[in-house]
Amino acid sequence: QVQLVESGGGLVQPGGSLRLSCAASGIIFSVYNMGWYRQAPGKQRELVAFITSVHTTNYADDVKGRFTISRDNAKNTVYLQMNSLKPEDTAIYYCKANLGSRAYWGQGTQVTVSS
Repeated sequence: QVQLVESGGGLVQPGGSLRLSCAASGIIFSVYNMGWYRQAPGKQRELVAFITSVHTTNYADDVKGRFTISRDNAKNTVYLQMNSLKPEDTAIYYCKANLGSRAYWGQGTQVTVSS
């Protein structure tokens, strides 16, 4: 059974930082491409950051320079370090594991940026 469990969300003031974690089980983590997505109320889910099995990364334009995605294959975990957070970063953040036609999602973690 595949499980992706996100953690690390919460309430933070503008300009603050959070680190999200996504722990995977039931898959050979090291061969999967991993992504972080977010969905704000009334909006479609969008890609935030992506890291391949060979550690190539890609970011949405509005998070470049503020967010960093990384992975620890020994811990089967992918991270999203979020700095200089803005109110428009408020959303539910989801982790996704992808390998060819296989795709698995986590349940999401809420990030709220507000003063």
